[in-house]
Amino acid sequence: MAMKKLKKFFSTDDDEDVKTSDDEYYQVSKEDALEAFDGNGKMILLEPRAYSESQQIADYLKARNTVVVNMKRVTPDQAKRIVDFLSGTVYAISGDLQKIGGGIFLCTPNNINVEGKITEDNGKEKTHDNNDLDIEW
Repeated sequence: MAMKKLKKFFSTDDDEDVKTSDDEYYQVSKEDALEAFDGNGKMILLEPRAYSESQQIADYLKARNTVVVNMKRVTPDQAKRIVDFLSGTVYAISGDLQKIGGGIFLCTPNNINVEGKITEDNGKEKTHDNNDLDIEW
């Protein structure tokens, strides 16, 4: 069923190659997008240094790539602006935005299904930050 919907967007009666708008590309339901996923998506890790890099992150998401954004190289004000921009982007593409650590965010388009949640440290449980963990690969 998903392929029928996708073919509808990418073909015409004349069998000419026709580009579709981004809106049509993301009108496919999450279930249909997952079913049609070809496994060619990438996970991109970014550490923006300025708010101006937000558009590049959004472009990766529009291309249906998963993006992990680490905000450690920007000021708190810039980080908030970047998260606000990315929130609008993931809303527009029916994606998802999750905080997965201190200043680290996972941004996914609608063709990626994320299961589980990372809990916030609320001080009630004994946790370890493991910042000094040194692992060689």
